[in-house]
Amino acid sequence: MLAAVIILLLILVGIGGIILTDNLIKKVMSLSILNSALVILFVWGGSLSGSEAPILLVGVRDIVDPLPQAVMLTAIVIGICVTAVALAIVLRIYKHWGTVSRQRIEELAKNSDD
Repeated sequence: MLAAVIILLLILVGIGGIILTDNLIKKVMSLSILNSALVILFVWGGSLSGSEAPILLVGVRDIVDPLPQAVMLTAIVIGICVTAVALAIVLRIYKHWGTVSRQRIEELAKNSDD
């Protein structure tokens, strides 16, 4: 139960940071937190199906499903790549506009169109 509450808090921190933060770097960090929370959720959920490590030995019958763990390894790699690309985009935005504030960028973009 405690694990579910902690995972839920991490998910809420990630979503809240994405929605409520104006700074683009903090948005990327929040996206990374959300990704990590979802990985933890799936690994934790997969561990509830059994009680033993998925090593087939004599006498071991109640093994944990290894599929969620294998899929989450892929999700971790994809999350790292998405974070790297997002930070590269934020760097390009900063070099072009001189700020990482979403609101300030919108103001500058509106003024440059006039």
